[in-house]
Amino acid sequence: MLAARRYLISGLVQNVGYRFFTKQAAMAEGLTGFVRNLRDGRVEALAQGETEKLDRFERALYLGPAGARVMEVGVEDLAPKESGSCFDIDITYG
Repeated sequence: MLAARRYLISGLVQNVGYRFFTKQAAMAEGLTGFVRNLRDGRVEALAQGETEKLDRFERALYLGPAGARVMEVGVEDLAPKESGSCFDIDITYG
């Protein structure tokens, strides 16, 4: 079943390769969406795909890359939409 979720990740998640890690995890699952840094120090990710793939992606977000220290992953279910065909790193701050 197609689903979409927004994730807000807090902890030591900026300047440690977290966005690149997130993109790799999303691509491994075939998800579409984006990841970006937020001005408040968190990272935001929006992902869309099959529910089981989103579940695996979410577990990866709790791990992060070696230098990250994930404190919390907030999850919000969204309505799936037409989306692009890839998962991007948004270099602008949200």
